[in-house]
Amino acid sequence: MNPPSDKRRPTRPVDLQQRSTMAGEAAAAATAVETAHDVPADPTSAAFFDVDNTVMQGASIFHLAKGLHRRHFFTTRDILGAVYKQAYFRVVGVEDPQHVADARNSALGFIAGHTVTELQDLGEEIFDEAMAHRIWPGTRALAQMHLDQGQRVWLVTAAPIEIASIISRRLGLTGAMGTVAEHVDGVYTGRLVGDMLHGPAKAEAIKALAAREGLDLSRCSAYSDSANDLPMLSLVGDPVAINPDSRLRDHARAQGWRIRDYRTGRKAARAGLVIGALAGAASGSIAAGIALKGRRSGS
Repeated sequence: MNPPSDKRRPTRPVDLQQRSTMAGEAAAAATAVETAHDVPADPTSAAFFDVDNTVMQGASIFHLAKGLHRRHFFTTRDILGAVYKQAYFRVVGVEDPQHVADARNSALGFIAGHTVTELQDLGEEIFDEAMAHRIWPGTRALAQMHLDQGQRVWLVTAAPIEIASIISRRLGLTGAMGTVAEHVDGVYTGRLVGDMLHGPAKAEAIKALAAREGLDLSRCSAYSDSANDLPMLSLVGDPVAINPDSRLRDHARAQGWRIRDYRTGRKAARAGLVIGALAGAASGSIAAGIALKGRRSGS
């Protein structure tokens, strides 16, 4: 007798959960060196901050991509083709597994053979020229408040761990968790460890870090602008919506969460719509491929 057809339906969700778990564990492990020697005054409490439109105005991945494009790391055709594939299933809502896999593989093919050092060095330059002046002063003050209280502060972002670590270090934070691209002997293989650090994967990263560092999540805070980060925000005792999109604002109001908006009036409304769309497209695997693509020989 043939098995019921619905028995195969759980395969995809399980696979997605496995990739989210792998991505979260890899992100937590990648921040181990940065936090190994910290001795916090309040060791069981910490704060977690999303980056795009929470700590920084706009999407860090686009600022990084723009800087790499100026340095001839990839062509305009490369970035438009990659973003189209990602936007198709993020914005239009068609999430065909094969389409997603094809997009991921084509993007990650850009980075194979290039070095971690390349991206780190260029990331430092690009932070100074395109990101430093886009940090929201209000959010930076919130992060500093946690540090002043003896708590550790981590960034948790879908951006590559290399650029996330630069932002964290420049802001004087404890560390960062971001998307981890596999590399061997300092050279990218063109594969991710697990998946993008996005949505549920962020929650997995925080849980893994909390277990390792002895954090009491009920005493921790989390900050984000996006409803995509509800899994992360719902983990902690003190969730805060920063420059929220409409879905997160509604949810935060319903739950009695704090809301902080550092934008103003109509500008805030436009920013919420535009950043929401761009972040949706950037948060998938295409963004990692674009951000990590190395220099083309002879370009």
